[in-house]
Amino acid sequence: MNMRLNTLAPVDGARTARKRVGRGIGSGLGKTAGRGHKGSFARSGKGKIKAKFEGGQMPLVKRLPKVGFRSKLKKNVAEVLSYELDKLQAGEIDFAALRAAKLVPSTAKRAKIVLKGGLTKAFTLKGVAATAGAKAAIEAAGGSIQE
Repeated sequence: MNMRLNTLAPVDGARTARKRVGRGIGSGLGKTAGRGHKGSFARSGKGKIKAKFEGGQMPLVKRLPKVGFRSKLKKNVAEVLSYELDKLQAGEIDFAALRAAKLVPSTAKRAKIVLKGGLTKAFTLKGVAATAGAKAAIEAAGGSIQE
């Protein structure tokens, strides 16, 4: 059998007719229009219940203890470990040098050196923050810090 454009039709059951609510008893969706009697779901615009709502009971989200603290500044400040500085050439290190060496992500606005591991080269830090331990390690290796 040849297929013709004028005989094309969707498969039976692929497309269902939309519900025409509130059109009389015979339609099966008259009077309450399939919404039942009273209650929030029967009313217009009131059928949405927040995910955390538990019928007036104190929600689980509020019952559980809140632990810890997440700093909003953390995403702007990148931590660079002191042993990673040894990958760089000895000399002056600023924020641009850290970004060029891919030690700092592009989203960061500032960087801070954190002590981890030893330092073998002498560095001069410019415009980059450092922890007290990192400062001591840099100065012990013969480097300096300018802020």
